[in-house]
Amino acid sequence: MDKSPLASNPFALMMNPEDVIQAMERSDRLGRLQRRICKPLDKPMLPHTPDEVASFDHEVDDSDDVADAQD
Repeated sequence: MDKSPLASNPFALMMNPEDVIQAMERSDRLGRLQRRICKPLDKPMLPHTPDEVASFDHEVDDSDDVADAQD
């Protein structure tokens, strides 16, 4: 394992991002990693609310009782 001053001090890594990028490009271990791009095949289907539930929600939103309860 590489115990260079850069690798042993994580705060030095933040101060020298160019050195970190160069070290990543030279790394054999990173080069051997398998790469793949994962893309979702389907978009999630949102359930449709029935008309009764939607109308009830509108009634509650429009009612004055909600405004009185907040006072």
